[in-house]
Amino acid sequence: MVVEPLKMLETRPGAYSLLLDAGSTAVDEVAEELGHEPNGYFWEGVAALLVATEAPDLEGRFKYDPEGGMFVAYGTDLPALERLGGLMSLVANDADRLRRLVALADERGYEFDD
Repeated sequence: MVVEPLKMLETRPGAYSLLLDAGSTAVDEVAEELGHEPNGYFWEGVAALLVATEAPDLEGRFKYDPEGGMFVAYGTDLPALERLGGLMSLVANDADRLRRLVALADERGYEFDD
């Protein structure tokens, strides 16, 4: 289930985009406190880390196309995008969840491209 601030759009029949307006989350200030810019590229890193650590079965089922002001994941696999949206909404709405994810990234040497 996709929850605010993420949105799901059907861009053409059978093709979907999961969107997040960068700078619109409840955790933007926390991301900045942790040394990151909460832009679209940062959120791509969050998505990729979530897939790698919590949902490896989603790997390769959609593509990313972020910009500075927006995170975008797209593809034809609506259930996969909805699941990613659910995982990301947990992070985008919970400062402690974001802190734990950034700490995990630090432990693993994972670099956010923000």
